[in-house]
Amino acid sequence: MDTQHRREPATDFSPEVPVILGPTASGKTRLAARLAAVTGGEIISADSRQVYRGMDIGTGKDLEDYLVDGKPVPYHLIDIADPGYEYNVYEYQRDFLKVYEDIVSRGKLPILCGGSGMYLEAVIRGYRFPALPEDPAFVAALESRSTEDLLGLYNTICKPHNTTDTVERQRVIKAIRIAVQASRETEHDHDYPPICFKVFGIQTDRALLRERITARLHQRLRDGMVQEVQHLLDDGLSPDVLKKYGLEYRYIVMHLTGELDYEEMTRLLNTAIHQFAKRQLTWFRRMEQRVPINWLDESLSLQTKISFILQSIGR
Repeated sequence: MDTQHRREPATDFSPEVPVILGPTASGKTRLAARLAAVTGGEIISADSRQVYRGMDIGTGKDLEDYLVDGKPVPYHLIDIADPGYEYNVYEYQRDFLKVYEDIVSRGKLPILCGGSGMYLEAVIRGYRFPALPEDPAFVAALESRSTEDLLGLYNTICKPHNTTDTVERQRVIKAIRIAVQASRETEHDHDYPPICFKVFGIQTDRALLRERITARLHQRLRDGMVQEVQHLLDDGLSPDVLKKYGLEYRYIVMHLTGELDYEEMTRLLNTAIHQFAKRQLTWFRRMEQRVPINWLDESLSLQTKISFILQSIGR
């Protein structure tokens, strides 16, 4: 079986780009960092929230994972936007290409790593994101529907790639318009540079993943995640804006504004992160119908995983 999503090389140095994906708490960043250390490569993050500065614990940046044997591994597309700005997949695709071309121009291996399915597919498959035409009648029809109906409609078109898509009504309407417009266009952008990717996914025991998610949440709370959110509020970000940035920020803001006590916040947030990990896995399984994924059992040693990846990409 062909295990790669291939396009013709774009430059004299056109390496097979390894992609390492997995759900939250699967250990993908650690694997990518080790691979980068072995190859002299550089990591390109594919995380829709780690782009924001000052949002470190809540987005799970775990920057210590980029230190291998005490030496930093270069990484990109982390801390590139200010909180409050709405970074999106269109900008990510553009920024990915800039970073990719820079890394390749220096003869280094780009390693794409992350868990945001839409961001990953946008660059792997070279999606075209068409401009939204004015369509007042269609917008009015959407506006007349309940939020519950809108969410149901969007879920039949395209599963949300992260929780921010469905935080507020206007974002849901815009997401539906984008999905409908994209369905009317050809799937790929023929002007997108040809890049050869080979995708590796970390396959994790579900029970072990659940335990790890819960343990990591409690560790992040001990590390000051609530204080991080309070600092963002003190810096002038409104509670409504912060809630858009995903589960941790939504539930912690609800705690800080008196809607939830600490125990209830922790319990609800833990449940929500488990549900998010399940949605990530569902996305990757559907993605596998379009992009072949080589699954690596998490129980394998780091060296075994790295050896398999290196052999697979011919290095």
